[in-house]
Amino acid sequence: MSAPRREKRDVSGWIVLDKPLGMTSTEAVGKLRWLFGAKKAGHAGTLDPLATGILPIAFGEATKAVPVVQDGTKLYRFSIVWGAATSTDDREGEVIATSDVRPDAPTLEAALPAFIGAISQVPPKFSALKIDGERAYDLARAGETVVLAPRIVDIDSLDIVSHSATETVFDAACGKGTYVRSLARDIAEALGTRGHVGQLERRAVGSFTLARAISVAELEALDRDGRDSKLLPVAAGLADWPEIRLSPNEAQTIRFGNPVLLTGAGAPLAMDFAWASCKGMAVALGSVEFGQFKPSRVFAGG
Repeated sequence: MSAPRREKRDVSGWIVLDKPLGMTSTEAVGKLRWLFGAKKAGHAGTLDPLATGILPIAFGEATKAVPVVQDGTKLYRFSIVWGAATSTDDREGEVIATSDVRPDAPTLEAALPAFIGAISQVPPKFSALKIDGERAYDLARAGETVVLAPRIVDIDSLDIVSHSATETVFDAACGKGTYVRSLARDIAEALGTRGHVGQLERRAVGSFTLARAISVAELEALDRDGRDSKLLPVAAGLADWPEIRLSPNEAQTIRFGNPVLLTGAGAPLAMDFAWASCKGMAVALGSVEFGQFKPSRVFAGG
């Protein structure tokens, strides 16, 4: 006799997951959705199976804010293993080229400025990007030729943490769409050698940091009330973005999908993006035009 079907709940908020090694982002969402019994869940930014660290998991109303969180700055700590390029640009793939060149620290330091700012980057062939409706990694695994167009990504900072002849550890701050595996590959090639990512940890996504993260094992050890106590409010994912604070009456107007005129000293006249709050709870995402906050997505509760 099969076990009774688990009833799904209306759960809203964020879990800042410290994703373990070997788990895909999709598996992580499925696991947490089951643990919380949530009707709706998603993640804010894919993390490779061989990467660890911050994977923001959104439940319920928080899923409306996923695109905003994905646009936030990401902080990574990663290593480049020198001397070998792989098919996946990390240690999971097969070695496809080698080099005896090993960069010294001064040479490496001199090369890094070329990889800071707005740079052109070709994503890895083994990535989740779609080509004619198919995932690039599925095509690559099937032995098909994968050609991905270069894209412009933003690297805010790139610093050496430690260096040796075999492996160098970096800290990087970057924008949406950046592939650290491509960054490692391109740095190595610019230095006349080959390289791939050995270790990769995402330390922040927007306002979410490792200090707020919790592991799957820690969540599994809690009962339902304990897990629910770890949920962060929808507003937690919006903390790095401009906030418009509303009165209860204004919030009610916004929840009906109507704009409100912003008054008072310092009220903005125009903003491409802002989020509205009332008593610390998220009310809506939107913009400010001619002194009015206009909602584009409204949250049911906060």
